[in-house]
Amino acid sequence: MNDVVVVGAGPVGLLLAAELRLVGVDVTVIERAAARSPHSKALTLHPRSLEVLAMRGLAGPFVREGVPMPTGHYGGLPVRLDFSVLDTRFPYTLVLPQLRTEQLLEERLRELGGEIRWEHRALRVRQDADGAEVDVAGPDGTYTLRAAWVVGCDGAGSTVRSSAGIDFPGTRATTTGFLGDVVLDAPPSAPSVDNEHGGFLVVPLADGHHRIAGTTGESLAIPADQPLTFDELRGYVRQVAGTDFGMRAPRWLSRFGNASRQAARYRDGRILLAGDAAHMHMPMGGQGLNVGLQDAFNLAWKLAAVCQGRVPEGLLDTYHAERHPVGAALLENTQAQTMLGAT
Repeated sequence: MNDVVVVGAGPVGLLLAAELRLVGVDVTVIERAAARSPHSKALTLHPRSLEVLAMRGLAGPFVREGVPMPTGHYGGLPVRLDFSVLDTRFPYTLVLPQLRTEQLLEERLRELGGEIRWEHRALRVRQDADGAEVDVAGPDGTYTLRAAWVVGCDGAGSTVRSSAGIDFPGTRATTTGFLGDVVLDAPPSAPSVDNEHGGFLVVPLADGHHRIAGTTGESLAIPADQPLTFDELRGYVRQVAGTDFGMRAPRWLSRFGNASRQAARYRDGRILLAGDAAHMHMPMGGQGLNVGLQDAFNLAWKLAAVCQGRVPEGLLDTYHAERHPVGAALLENTQAQTMLGAT
């Protein structure tokens, strides 16, 4: 029997698994995808996340490869947040595509003897007094993994959460935005453009592309699942800025919505939740990945201590007590920024 099964090999699941392996906990990570997505939903590592990585001597590769941004926006307001005043070794947010963050965390996991079972999808989870079981569909058929603990790091549509019967209350999407990773031959000098027609952010990526993300009055009401075309993106940018900045070579186009939900509890017996499985929201300020990493860091040492019999199981209740309020604040913050950005 495994000590822990982690469902989901995104940044949250990877950091959690690596932290558990660091002290010798037996971990199996399963991931439904066949390989990592080349498209990075998140781009930003916050100072506290870098501090967490630095505690393990891991921050160096992230800092060397990322682009530091000493200021940031709040809801698209013209006065930017100044991170240089923070009491930290990392007084900036770090622009680093999620794909690279995941690759670096996977390298860490493998160095510690961990592995990922790619294309292994959790079908359902159940538990009893002594452990939990995950039914899994893999390339060679279905099988069951039994473990002392199961952690759902499997995103907003979490199979682990739904199987456990954990409520996910909140609000559906009422506002959508647009996102595109493109080449700009003449990028704007300012990091954002805002006026009565709408607004968008422009984030330089390390490979010569830029990410453009924002809203216009026209884009707000389009369903998030309706594909975004390159012509639409160019039209939205021209509508706000009067130019498309020489936009070409689209690599990824997407929409995102402001649905906001939070799991009613982060622990249900032998089953725990972290990251997007526990909280979903409008992607304002690059907060979701960072809160998820810090969920994982909070949970990992507690779960390891319980697995090794060093503390009673009740310690895991402090994970919900400490992290659920953080998730609630995250939803409140992103909802406020969404309202500011849509006005």
